[in-house]
Amino acid sequence: MDTQQAPAEAPQKGAHPFTLAIDIGGTGLKASVLDSQGNMVVPRAWMPTPYPAPPDRLLATLQILIAKLPQADRVSIGFPGVVRNGLVLTAPHFDTRLWARFPLEARLAQIAGRPARMLNDAEVQGLGVIAGRGIELVLTLGTGAGTALFREGELAPHLELAQHPVHGDRTYNEYVGRDALAKVGHKRWNKRVRRVIDVLRTLVLPDSLYIGGGNASHIKGDLPDWVRLVSNDAGLTGGLALWTRSDHALGRIPSGQ
Repeated sequence: MDTQQAPAEAPQKGAHPFTLAIDIGGTGLKASVLDSQGNMVVPRAWMPTPYPAPPDRLLATLQILIAKLPQADRVSIGFPGVVRNGLVLTAPHFDTRLWARFPLEARLAQIAGRPARMLNDAEVQGLGVIAGRGIELVLTLGTGAGTALFREGELAPHLELAQHPVHGDRTYNEYVGRDALAKVGHKRWNKRVRRVIDVLRTLVLPDSLYIGGGNASHIKGDLPDWVRLVSNDAGLTGGLALWTRSDHALGRIPSGQ
């Protein structure tokens, strides 16, 4: 793989620094370039997530994806699993045995030729939508179900609620993920989503719940006034905060601790 390949042209509008934002999903890979205000300066690029997806294959696909985009000054990455200090710890959609402790942040920095930062994908989405007040919870509905929790705008330690049983022995992923939607249909899936909302309110008692992800558009009917549907583009635009917020606010642990 040619790790030096990079887009040839700079964005034609917006202000520096530019951020290459990458959203790695279980179904699709998305990327765009953000200006200094977090606005996308080019349409987002998309490619299907390859399966199987060992690290080298996913990296090769991401290299093709980002080559479609103009140059940027830095990179932000949202990954669907537990990440810490630039390392992938779990990758439930891709096979954790292959991904455990993989230095994805450093490898994508090498491919892009720019510094990179990485968080869980639901956390990145949350950074694009939260108000920064009170207890705010994010739920993403896509291939699986992701969550992120914030207190007064600061990211709380990551909880992999998606892997926790929510109904019988079914996890959140199995109960309201993409396969569940296809199996039970929209009406029953919507009822399940509302059960999940009730469970999360009991568990966390958030002031606000933001629901995003590719399948949020399938939610029908009224929702409680503390629940808001948000654009899936926040999985990209939230990437700006990885560079504008402090390590403390992002829950990043300094090296050596």
